[in-house]
Amino acid sequence: METNHMDIIELARELGRKIQNEDSYLKFQLAKQAADEDEELQRLIDEFNRKRVELNEETSKEESDRDAEKVRELNREFRSVYAKIMTNERMINYNDAKDGFEAITKRISAIIQQSAEGGDPDTADYVPSSCSGSCASCGGCG
Repeated sequence: METNHMDIIELARELGRKIQNEDSYLKFQLAKQAADEDEELQRLIDEFNRKRVELNEETSKEESDRDAEKVRELNREFRSVYAKIMTNERMINYNDAKDGFEAITKRISAIIQQSAEGGDPDTADYVPSSCSGSCASCGGCG
């Protein structure tokens, strides 16, 4: 590798170290650990995954073999378990911390990407998208 490439790589490593010392990263790691250690939350996540598999198995059957009542019941159970997961305090804290950390990583990525494309590093920043997902009415992505 050329010397100047090593400078960029070392700067990237330094950025990695700074990210791991960032408040939002530390909060995210603590929230993740708390969620991982919450036995009730983990039990609910396991139940959610089992219900998802059961529901997928039933809905992927041929229509003539599918039990519509069973699908409705599995859907109800699936939504109920999901609601319990999403109202768990540790899951709420995890999602909030994850969102906070992702906001920082999106900004970092946007600044690096825009700079690599010739943008001014001093003004480059993340701009939240208002993309609907449909390209039919938009010419914005290029």
